[in-house]
Amino acid sequence: MKKKAIIITLDGYSSCGKSTLARQLANKLNYVFIDSGAMYRAITLYFLRNHINWEDLDAVKNALTEISLSFQYNEHTGISDMYLNDENVEALIRDMLVSEHVSAVSALKDVREFAVAQQQEMGRKKGIVMDGRDIGTAVFPRAELKIFVTADPAVRVERRFKELYAKNPNITIEEVRNNLEMRDYIDSNREFSPLRKADDAIILDNSNLTREEQLRIALDWAHEKINA
Repeated sequence: MKKKAIIITLDGYSSCGKSTLARQLANKLNYVFIDSGAMYRAITLYFLRNHINWEDLDAVKNALTEISLSFQYNEHTGISDMYLNDENVEALIRDMLVSEHVSAVSALKDVREFAVAQQQEMGRKKGIVMDGRDIGTAVFPRAELKIFVTADPAVRVERRFKELYAKNPNITIEEVRNNLEMRDYIDSNREFSPLRKADDAIILDNSNLTREEQLRIALDWAHEKINA
């Protein structure tokens, strides 16, 4: 008998390893992985490139009509890359400049509504794993499995620093810490769909877990819901 498909959401702060876990889960379950953060990063990249003043709501609305987002499978990496208006921007959206502005852009009501509508359409047939800030609260409030991923702030800073240092040896750990603290504050205090744990979400603190250990835990939770 064919197993039922469910929606799995992973929310949490920056650099908690949400995307890594979400990709692993999707791969193990043969589900579709949707990186909601990449969508907001791509929008931010478009705004920066085109000098869109995101404090000008009319300019934001007009800009969004010019944006097309999609995920396309990369056979070399085995994951789906983010495409902005048919351009692969997967590497560009991880730049520190985008990181510095993505929380401010993603806090905008029009931007969130634009992205959420696309995310909900992607999940219409279920069988997806999606990570972000408000996936279990605003995008898929009826998801069968909601995981809230967290980690000690010092651990998160160290993880993010190692990731960025490989691309930019001039980056300092202070810059990374300031960036994460700023993003945490904006994400948690924005007016529209702030970051918070859904009431029915399960907390996964991976401060002292390996990737393999956290995957094993999350897979157990997923199989419980799928077989329920």
